[in-house]
Amino acid sequence: MTSDARVDSPLVFGFLTVVEQPSQGLVGGYLLLNAQARPLEFHCTAPVRASRTQEILYGPTLEPFLYGEQIGRTLFQACQQQPTAIFTDRPSALAAAEHVSAPVWLVLNDDVAPNANSQASVATRGSAAIAALAPAANYRADTAHKGVAGMHALHCGAYRLACRAEDAARGVEDRIEAAVATFDLEEPFERIRAAIDESQRGAR
Repeated sequence: MTSDARVDSPLVFGFLTVVEQPSQGLVGGYLLLNAQARPLEFHCTAPVRASRTQEILYGPTLEPFLYGEQIGRTLFQACQQQPTAIFTDRPSALAAAEHVSAPVWLVLNDDVAPNANSQASVATRGSAAIAALAPAANYRADTAHKGVAGMHALHCGAYRLACRAEDAARGVEDRIEAAVATFDLEEPFERIRAAIDESQRGAR
């Protein structure tokens, strides 16, 4: 899906991550921020755990199912506001793009976004997710592989981003590039993890 956000509409950035808690399962958190990085909405899921039958039947597509449908869709449906773009630090969460109109971008760190001379793959942080979203076995988030089937890469200042090719929208990209120059795309994930930890602590 591509975003239908108006060019003159206020920037709203969504941040989606998933925390794995060994004793409970996966907990998803979704934070909406304005262009000044101030919170607009926050939602988190109850712990999600796959059954043994699901593990067998879903096989390598289990993580994209859990992150995308069970967690991502649930969080998106809970929100009142529509984001300009959504960022995630979990490759499997790219599967959530099926359930939202805004493009979902994976924020790539140096350990998963190798330079043009590297043969490493984004699969180091989610082979099942990338395999499910892009047929290419060795997707790299660099300009050399910008045309890889199924995926699209974008360099935004100090960040390297990747999304499904069909989710890339030029108008939204221009707005992202302008905003990200002064926006920390990694810090909001720390807020989400801390908020999830606090909410889980309060529920005990």
